[in-house]
Amino acid sequence: MTKTEKLLRDLIALPSVNPAFLPAKDPHAGEHRVAEFLASVAARAGLDVEFQAVLPKRSNLLARLSPAGTARQRILLAPHLDTVGGPEIPGALFSPRCKNGRLFGRGACDTKGSVSAMLVALMELSGSGKRPAQTEIVFAGLVDEESGQAGSRALLAANVRADLAIVGEPTGLRVVTAHKGVLWLKLESHGRAAHGARPELGLNAVHAMARIVDALETDYATQLRRRKHPLLGHPTINVGSIEGGTQPNIVPARCAIAIDRRTLPGETDAHVLREIRAVLRKRNLSAEITSLQSAPCLPLETSSKLPLVAGFLRSMRQRGLVGVDYFSDAGVLAESGIPSVVFGPGDIAQAHTPDEWIEVSQLGQAKDRLVRFLRSLP
Repeated sequence: MTKTEKLLRDLIALPSVNPAFLPAKDPHAGEHRVAEFLASVAARAGLDVEFQAVLPKRSNLLARLSPAGTARQRILLAPHLDTVGGPEIPGALFSPRCKNGRLFGRGACDTKGSVSAMLVALMELSGSGKRPAQTEIVFAGLVDEESGQAGSRALLAANVRADLAIVGEPTGLRVVTAHKGVLWLKLESHGRAAHGARPELGLNAVHAMARIVDALETDYATQLRRRKHPLLGHPTINVGSIEGGTQPNIVPARCAIAIDRRTLPGETDAHVLREIRAVLRKRNLSAEITSLQSAPCLPLETSSKLPLVAGFLRSMRQRGLVGVDYFSDAGVLAESGIPSVVFGPGDIAQAHTPDEWIEVSQLGQAKDRLVRFLRSLP
């Protein structure tokens, strides 16, 4: 068993479910077990380790490999430590098991596989005696990516900067230079309650919302399909939930929906809100609109012509550029001025599934490719 696989097995066995997906005080919540374990592993390998407080009992882990000489640039290796929950908690999700070359368990690909490959690559470089002369490399294990991305935002608030961030996500070993952002909104309609036997005396908020849903899923969706990005395709709208009314014999006075709007680079939250309001006005509809997010989940578009990005692509021997539909901490880091790409072992199709898994062979390949790139740095 390789060091990378052994580390991933150990990490799967340590629950680090984002508290947003669990009841208060659930014993599986929080990244602290994983962060403390990784800190001890990194320290034994000779890396400089520190914790960065983000939320109560939730801290980013920073493990640094200093250059042999004066640092002239910095590379961030930035996977996230938290996972989603799952219907099997507290069952087999945290019992790593291998079958047919696949390692199963919560976080196997999203993103404890990236955590393992990135940290082992850095430790291997540290132990080889061939560290870069002018490049500081920082492993940044981030908290809260699966919810509010508080970890990456705290990293920036602490004025941590870099010349390139490689954000760990399951990309199938491809370097991703663009991804969509997401805006979650609540739309609420209001009517007037009345007895179900006399519906003409009321104003049905569910009926009003039905018209809004139709407008979003037809008029607005058609409008979005006309907008194209060379790597990401078109933006999308999805009405993900609806709730309203209390019982059949009362005309509902309120109805609300939650929508998912995937954004392209260049689109802003304010722009999306204006578009949605315009679609509703065209049909003479109205709704209260509020954001369900504490902070924007931003799209990503990083130029492949930047020297370090171009060097990483060459080192990965990748031809052509890749974009993905999901968002990541790369969008947050890039918005602050850190050129960011996404890379890691595993397939996003396995993320968040009850039988999440990763190809063991990809773990080793990811680690080897990262080592090759890091050794190429000055």
